[in-house]
Amino acid sequence: MGGGGVAQKAMDFGPSAKRLVARLRPERTAALLVVALGVVSVLLMAVGPRILGRATDLVFAGLLGRQYAGADAAELPDAARGLDVVPGRGVDFDAVGQVLLLALGVYVAASLLAFLQGYVLNGVVQRTVYRMREEVEETLNRLPLTYFDRSPRGELLSRVTNDIDNVSQTLQQTMSQLLTSLMTVVAVLAMMLWISPLLALVALVSVPLSLLVTRAIMRRSQGQFVAQWKRTGQLNAQVEEAFSGHELVSVFGRRREVEQRFTEENDALFDASFRAQFVSGLIMPAMMFIGNLNYVVVAVVGALRVASGSLTLGEVQAFVQYTRQFTQPLTTVASMANLLQSGVASAERVFELLDADLERPDPDEATGDVIGAGAGGATVAAGSGVRRGEVAFEHVSFSYSPDRELITDLSLVARPGQTVAIVGPTGAGKTTLVNLVMRFYELDGGRITLDGVDVSSMSRARLRGQIGMVLQDTWLFEGTIRDNIAYGRPGASADDVLEAARATFVDRFVRSLPEGYDTVVDESGSNLSAGERQLVTIARAFLTAPALLILDEATSSVDTRTEVLVQHAMAALRADRTSFVIAHRLSTIRDADLILVMEDGAIVEQGTHEELLAAAGAYARLHASQFAAAEAPADGAVRGSVQGPDENPL
Repeated sequence: MGGGGVAQKAMDFGPSAKRLVARLRPERTAALLVVALGVVSVLLMAVGPRILGRATDLVFAGLLGRQYAGADAAELPDAARGLDVVPGRGVDFDAVGQVLLLALGVYVAASLLAFLQGYVLNGVVQRTVYRMREEVEETLNRLPLTYFDRSPRGELLSRVTNDIDNVSQTLQQTMSQLLTSLMTVVAVLAMMLWISPLLALVALVSVPLSLLVTRAIMRRSQGQFVAQWKRTGQLNAQVEEAFSGHELVSVFGRRREVEQRFTEENDALFDASFRAQFVSGLIMPAMMFIGNLNYVVVAVVGALRVASGSLTLGEVQAFVQYTRQFTQPLTTVASMANLLQSGVASAERVFELLDADLERPDPDEATGDVIGAGAGGATVAAGSGVRRGEVAFEHVSFSYSPDRELITDLSLVARPGQTVAIVGPTGAGKTTLVNLVMRFYELDGGRITLDGVDVSSMSRARLRGQIGMVLQDTWLFEGTIRDNIAYGRPGASADDVLEAARATFVDRFVRSLPEGYDTVVDESGSNLSAGERQLVTIARAFLTAPALLILDEATSSVDTRTEVLVQHAMAALRADRTSFVIAHRLSTIRDADLILVMEDGAIVEQGTHEELLAAAGAYARLHASQFAAAEAPADGAVRGSVQGPDENPL
């Protein structure tokens, strides 16, 4: 599950990023508000250095006026050109104070708008991720069982939790900064061109160099982020597998192997994460180096322009600030490259889940509430309460993979009210047969009908609403015992739940619990025994009163005495409805109306218990392997293990 190498090829960054951004479309109005707030905030921030430059010019002009007191205008230095220098007049602190107050107001307004922008953007991002989670949940509910068969649970959970959270974090941290950075570059560039086209040209030289460096580093880091999140999913799968099988790991003494495997997966994740973060982390230092070089060049050229009188000191000061504001957004965008790539890599994994092939859509049922045809062709309405439960397999073919056939040309009719037992070795196709009735898998050929209606022409909800199923593997959710029993029929009354519990002997052990039916069980049902959990699932099926009942080793986890009691309850439950019973212990299906013996996906024998024993075929061999006593040698030595009637050699 966790082995094998991880592909290092780069992800399809551009299309995936566009697809992620396209998910913001329902938030167009709020997104436009974010843009508008960002534009005004950036413009105010861009005007700030220019205002501060005016304050610097006032101070510098006052200092020059005091220094050159008594001189005429011709004697002033070139640096005073463009300044309002009056020989003998000092610094006008009132004018300087007014300019500084204006600058303060501009910066406060810009900050408030930026705060409001972040608040609106947070709502945009969270609603977008909320819809993504909803879509993922809907997709999970519509995926075929085959998808879960081939997908490790830990890997799937990682896509649903870790990857979506990473997408949320990426959108939250990058959208505002990217938007603000791009608008800042445009606004600052306009102010730089206004002050000095020559200095603006000098500053722009660093842009193509920065883009080339960033692109080269990003191309090397993209594949590393794909590997990082793929390894994260594989590690989660390994941890989930070891946790769910913790008891078996302890029993067989395989803790060291599990720890070793975890260490290997953890080391692989460490290597992938380190490479991804290290390579992408080179972007910011490289950008800072290029920005500092640009800063030095601008400072030198600007000083020469001030000395020649082409620019004022305040203009150069403002331009230096603009240079910082110009390179800072580029550095910010570069520093977010690793986060952006990580987020898009996670988005790709979520999109892979969303793009998975879904279950075949339910047909439009023109028959409305009609379940099937009654005797003589009369239709039977769903609301009438008359359900026959006749199941027919007509030349059914199915295989899990195209290169290996499992069930071929199988035909079978289960009459209303019959109990049909299915026996055979492991892998014969017993569980597959009932899964096909439930439409957990789609047929390759033939058809299955329920009361004369092709199940493929019925909606899955309508079909499964008529079927009760009890599996060998019990499933309980976190909640009370009452809630778990009522799961199959949410509108059931307390009396209905109690009646089902008594009929299936759940009431017997629930009465001994301190909280009774209000006892809370966790999702694994660890505070109940295996047999008690099985009884709860049987009571759940009993409560639904289905037309068709499927029991897949339903009593495998209960003790022999309880099994006898449950068999009586099952007999009452099976009355007047068709039942499919999958069993390994042949003692549980002696009274079945029809016993099917399956081997390699085919029915090799069928009949009653007595008929099959008389035929001396496959069923007789299974029966003999379970009930024939082992012969003991005359000297008392044990030649083989003696199997009891409840032991399963299969």
